[in-house]
Amino acid sequence: MTDRRVTLDDLGAWLIKGNADAVDLTARFAADPRVTGWCVRPGYRVRLMRAGQPVVFWASGSRGRTPYGVWGVGRIAAPPQPGAPGEPWTAPLDLTILDEPLRVRREVLRADPRLAGAEVLRQPQAANPSYLTVAQFDALCAYLPGDGGG
Repeated sequence: MTDRRVTLDDLGAWLIKGNADAVDLTARFAADPRVTGWCVRPGYRVRLMRAGQPVVFWASGSRGRTPYGVWGVGRIAAPPQPGAPGEPWTAPLDLTILDEPLRVRREVLRADPRLAGAEVLRQPQAANPSYLTVAQFDALCAYLPGDGGG
């Protein structure tokens, strides 16, 4: 499958990934579950990001070390901002990491036929931001507490 172009018509939520092998995400979010910004790669997707759009935090890493999958939900807080020359861009976020029992594990999402084709599962090494379609985000919300973090 080729890289699909995201459109605002079918954007359910942005998906921001963090690698639990590269950074101790468990300790970081135990100290403060709020996420106010995350690195994104400049490109057409970043130009589509708007304040108020839903965003999902996906933790990845070695399968045996930390259970990974959807760890948090929130909103884009403002348009992404470029970093200093040569530095990554940052997407301002209003996102809270869920308590561990409320996180949605990767294997649960992969087993759901509505979510099995999500870009994060098809192309896990792709750069931030990834995305979920409207249908995929609706399906994910069924696993999340409350209103899906909105």
